[in-house]
Amino acid sequence: MIQLALFARLEAKPGKEAEVEQFLNTGLELARQENSTPIWFALRLSPTTFGVFDAFYDEKGRQAHLNGPIAQALMAKAPDLFAVPPSIEPITVLGLKNAA
Repeated sequence: MIQLALFARLEAKPGKEAEVEQFLNTGLELARQENSTPIWFALRLSPTTFGVFDAFYDEKGRQAHLNGPIAQALMAKAPDLFAVPPSIEPITVLGLKNAA
């Protein structure tokens, strides 16, 4: 069962919203290549606030994701795209309904 997740909150710099959206589209392609990341969502929370929610079967998968290409790209792009450093929070999943 999926019990572990991450939530990243991303606040775009003024005028960088479209670039953040494109970055998240690229992130989706990378996430599709991660076998240890069964759930990955890119979110728009407001005109300038974005988020990523992803979930994992175990801590090994979560750590692989945190050290993988998406996280590396996020940190490399952070100074250019985001008004504040990304906030990445570990989450425990208490329940899940998945139709897939």
